[in-house]
Amino acid sequence: LIICHEEETTLVKGGVMNEGKRSALLGLKGRPTVAEDIAVARDVLLAEYTGGRVHIAHISSARAIEIVRDAKKRGVKVTAEVTPQHLTMTDDLVNPADASTKINPPLRTQADCDACLAGLLDGTIDAIVTDHSPHEPEEKDREYIYAPSGFPGLETSVGVLFTELYHTGKIDLRTLISKMTAEPAKIFGLNAGTLSIDAPADVTIIDPELVWTVDAKNFYTRGSHSPFVGRELKGRAVTTIVRGNLNRRV
Repeated sequence: LIICHEEETTLVKGGVMNEGKRSALLGLKGRPTVAEDIAVARDVLLAEYTGGRVHIAHISSARAIEIVRDAKKRGVKVTAEVTPQHLTMTDDLVNPADASTKINPPLRTQADCDACLAGLLDGTIDAIVTDHSPHEPEEKDREYIYAPSGFPGLETSVGVLFTELYHTGKIDLRTLISKMTAEPAKIFGLNAGTLSIDAPADVTIIDPELVWTVDAKNFYTRGSHSPFVGRELKGRAVTTIVRGNLNRRV
């Protein structure tokens, strides 16, 4: 299995956000969706030619999703994942004074968000991942064009997905949980993501009705620059059990 971050580097050099109306308005160099589309098309075709398996990391482009959808219909061994941020956030949220929204691939348009959700629901996209990528505060405090890409996504993932997708009726609970647990385990051949007999006792207990406000001071990670800071979310992981041991309680 080959895991691919899908961007054609010659097309994104120097880009710091999605290329489009918002980047033009802000005067920031963009990373076009075609850079992702080309890379996905190339790797899907190579997988089809060789018979190998390819996994598309954090897919974000509507066209790239369509490429994966068509490939699956042809029997290509391709899987794909998406992040909470690419399901729920757009480039309209980019503020040059706040580098918390700077990620790769970048936040796209509402049409791309809608395509990500549609792909998730019809099985084109197999899994939801966090793309957890924290940085030291002083790194993300730089100007947008100089700050590194990525933010801590692990601790907010459940809250964001429950708030934006489950509680709004966009996805059912069984599908959401499966996409975060059983499906990733299946892709990577892990003995995880199941409560079956003799499986590792790794359990996350979620309170779907718990309302809480994201505060970076309460993060376990040292990376504090999250675009979700200050957001009120509904749904939270309250207890984890790792290999049968009660790990921590929120």
